[in-house]
Amino acid sequence: MVVKVLVVDDSSFFRRRVSEIITQDPLLTVIDTAQNGREAVEKAIALRPDVITMDIEMPIMDGISAVREIMAKSPTPILMFSSLTQDGAKATLDALDAGALDFLPKKFEDIARDKDEAVRLLQQRVKEISRKRFLLATSVRSKMPDTIVKASERSDLQRSSPASIPKRSGKVYQLVAIGTSTGGPVALQNVLTKLPGNFSHPILLIQHMPATFTAAFATRLNGLCQISVKEAEDGDLLRPGCAYLAPGGRQMMLEGRGTGVRIRIVDGNEKINYKPCVDITFASAAKAYSDKVLAIVLTGMGSDGRDGARLLKEQGSTIWAQDEASCVVYGMPQAVAKAGIASESLPLDRVAQRILMELGR
Repeated sequence: MVVKVLVVDDSSFFRRRVSEIITQDPLLTVIDTAQNGREAVEKAIALRPDVITMDIEMPIMDGISAVREIMAKSPTPILMFSSLTQDGAKATLDALDAGALDFLPKKFEDIARDKDEAVRLLQQRVKEISRKRFLLATSVRSKMPDTIVKASERSDLQRSSPASIPKRSGKVYQLVAIGTSTGGPVALQNVLTKLPGNFSHPILLIQHMPATFTAAFATRLNGLCQISVKEAEDGDLLRPGCAYLAPGGRQMMLEGRGTGVRIRIVDGNEKINYKPCVDITFASAAKAYSDKVLAIVLTGMGSDGRDGARLLKEQGSTIWAQDEASCVVYGMPQAVAKAGIASESLPLDRVAQRILMELGR
């Protein structure tokens, strides 16, 4: 089935450029374009596209307001285009909070080594998030009052019996590590905001994200969460109740053992696709903490995290993966699950609860 795309941007040049890239793929087609947020809302309702690409700064109605209205009236997977600035980072995070699923920089050279790679990446992102239209509709229905949605019609994701919840393993942990990519900002917010302020372990967060975004994202999480959240800095001593977000454009590693473990932030190998890379941080955690790591792979494209998770498992640590139904993109968790590395597959809404149970909270 061909994916129908609505392209929204106030620049006619950018609308044309994005449309040309999308239509190069035989599985994608641009059904229309819009030059402001108000047009986007009207055409989203009338045309029912499978995916919308959306600019943030537009006249009449901005992209964030448009996302919010579209998600309320006609839930559709939305891919934002953002500038890689601090203001752009904040606006993009606001758009993700409003319901957008993913984002890409407006300057394609910022996301790829060459033009062909940028084209493939945009096409791939559009196809991946198009698969989540049904999930968005289910999510909206799950938030309706009980008088509107009958209990029998609720998604299985919102239904869980005590018997289906695993029991605590009894293992001793010293670290929680979470890796994610596409859909990760919202997923991490879902998990971390449910943890208590006296959480007893340090947490490492590895989110594929540009360098200009991670500081803003850490600040946002810190304001929303009971635990402390900060962008990791070289030399940080890991302490309980604090989550350390790997800075974009660099690699986060650990040095030392036991209670004296510190974070090392390095540039890393230029040949590695991801900066930060989940595999690198997980592998470093395996050396520093051996069998005392609870590692979780959340939504994301690709397979980053699989090799690092394998090293952790070989040391005796515990690996969990987010389940397919609740992922924006079931790539990274699927890679871990298919390799037989994950001992549990969890819906996003139960990850925090399961962490607290496993740690004996």
